[in-house]
Amino acid sequence: MYKLIVSIFLLLSIALHAEDGSRLWLRLGAGSGARVTTPGRTATIDVAAREIKAHWRGGNVTLAYNRKKAEDVSAEAFSITGDARTGVTISSKSDRGLLYGAYALLRLQATGRDTGTIAMTEAPAFERRILNHWDNMDGSIERGYAGRSLWKWEELPTLSPRYEAYARANASIGINGTVLNNVNANPTVLTADCLAKVKALADAFRPYGLRVYLSVNFNAPKSIGGLTTADPLDSQVKRWWNDKADEIYALVPDFGGFLVKANSEGQAGPQDYGRTHADGANMLADALAKHGGIIMWRAFVYAPSTDDRAKQAYLEFMPLDGQFRDNVIIQIKNGPVDFQPREAFSPLFGSLRQTQSMIEFQITQEYLGHSNHLVFLAPLFKETLDSETFRDGDGSTVANVTNGRAGRTRVTAIAGVANTGDSANWCGHHFAQANWYAFGRLAWNCNLSAGEIADEWIRQTFTDRDEFLVPVREMMCSSRETCVDYMMPLGLHHAFSFNEHYGPEPWGNLPRGRADWNPVYYHRADTGGIGFDRTRRGSDAVSQYNEPLRDELDDVRRCPENLLLWFHRVRWDFRMKNGRTLWENLCYRYDAGLQQARAYQMQWDRLQHMVDEERFKAVQRKLMIQTRDAQWWKEACLLYFQTFSRMPIPFDIERPTNTLEDIKKMNLRKITY
Repeated sequence: MYKLIVSIFLLLSIALHAEDGSRLWLRLGAGSGARVTTPGRTATIDVAAREIKAHWRGGNVTLAYNRKKAEDVSAEAFSITGDARTGVTISSKSDRGLLYGAYALLRLQATGRDTGTIAMTEAPAFERRILNHWDNMDGSIERGYAGRSLWKWEELPTLSPRYEAYARANASIGINGTVLNNVNANPTVLTADCLAKVKALADAFRPYGLRVYLSVNFNAPKSIGGLTTADPLDSQVKRWWNDKADEIYALVPDFGGFLVKANSEGQAGPQDYGRTHADGANMLADALAKHGGIIMWRAFVYAPSTDDRAKQAYLEFMPLDGQFRDNVIIQIKNGPVDFQPREAFSPLFGSLRQTQSMIEFQITQEYLGHSNHLVFLAPLFKETLDSETFRDGDGSTVANVTNGRAGRTRVTAIAGVANTGDSANWCGHHFAQANWYAFGRLAWNCNLSAGEIADEWIRQTFTDRDEFLVPVREMMCSSRETCVDYMMPLGLHHAFSFNEHYGPEPWGNLPRGRADWNPVYYHRADTGGIGFDRTRRGSDAVSQYNEPLRDELDDVRRCPENLLLWFHRVRWDFRMKNGRTLWENLCYRYDAGLQQARAYQMQWDRLQHMVDEERFKAVQRKLMIQTRDAQWWKEACLLYFQTFSRMPIPFDIERPTNTLEDIKKMNLRKITY
């Protein structure tokens, strides 16, 4: 009877608190009236004090400046000392550091780690921790799956309450910058009318330590400035950008800088005028230098050539190493192709020695099931950050070469392509919120594990009860590998349907257009085998990596099997380490991914009594779509590749329920949306 009463009470409590996910991980509860002492009044200190007063349930809190910290300690670093019950002190060199310390204290409380003595000091791994929004001026979002843009340009400078909520969420996880607009930039963002709206957003974000940046169109001097050229060496062009920078900083004194996509996928750039990427970046950098702004110049550049697509960013930028200004930083995607479920890390991270570089992750799930699939991206982020480049021997991980620990750099930064929109739950999938959270936490502390981040997020977003926490954490932490298995295991990549990148199309081979936009370019399947030969005998992409990694990747027996078909073309009957053939391993991997997706459905259903009805049903529906998609992926890929392998699908694996001809007729995205 007692258990029944408790169960009824729990169900009633959940029902009373059913909600739409708009509070994200910030379900902090009411405070106990602790007194907060501050070193003065600023907008940022006021936010920190207000958050503590509203939500802290421990002893009194003192916010204090610590001006004695060493010069090389980040201004955003903080310390928390004292006893949670009797009183704690948060100290930092800056207001922003005090704000981050306040949110860290509340995180300790929300995750149950605020008992007794507290003695912690933290400093951010990267100086600039930036979201890149691919939001367009018309309210659409390129690769966005959570509604329309948060920024209502037609209403600005009138502010939506969501703008402050957005800034608060970012501050709570240490994100301190946001690029407001798409890298495929509309030049009108630099007009006076639009800049007044940018100022309104910057003013709303500033108390939360969030600086604004803009993507710029390289041809802006021509398209909106009335010039006849955008040649970066032209004196009028230089003057135009200098004047534009002065105009921006007069409105937004803490403006962060420009993000530039140039000479890529049809975007204008310095090469249009016979100049180099360094010429273009340096011209813009000079315009911002006196204001303290930076240029983030994207390395996602690939020409229509016969060179392996995976080699092209390296070929473009290595000859320019050392030619960029010290307020230019090259923004490099985590992998050398395009945000695939699994890629080798970009070799540029281990090669640029005289040029600053930063990593660009994609938080939005362009290639991982959009906002329909539960795919926790912290394992993907960690896999790249922890990868050893051997640039300067052991310890030259991607994280260390970009955050300055493996050689000092003037600017350190990390970027993530945002997954937010105006949907009620911000991200289109309740669990996609965890990817926003994970990016922020790793940008602050790249030593955190995926499990630690998942644990934090679950405790703050759902519950800290072990019977929920343990299975959901396992589900999250295995989900990226599950997705790889049912989409493209063993190093396969870019087998997606054209344009929307949703659903499988390994047979994709458009008769017109670039070869490297087609799946067949990447998997190269025929009766002789499958995979892209990037060894010394093939495209020689392995030679862009440092030793000893180069030799390891070049050897089919030593290459990590999860990247086997990324670097090697392999016969269907090739025997892998488990004794099975390549074909058998592909079959078992695809099937394992599908079975794991089904297991997520069952696991979530078992937890219904512990989740409010609204979020439970929303996630349940998404998991149904994910499982259906996983089956579609498995059957499409195995039936197609079987036309080349001519080998049977192992008989202990569930048989296909569709023919290849029927699958080719279907558009999975149209069915879903």
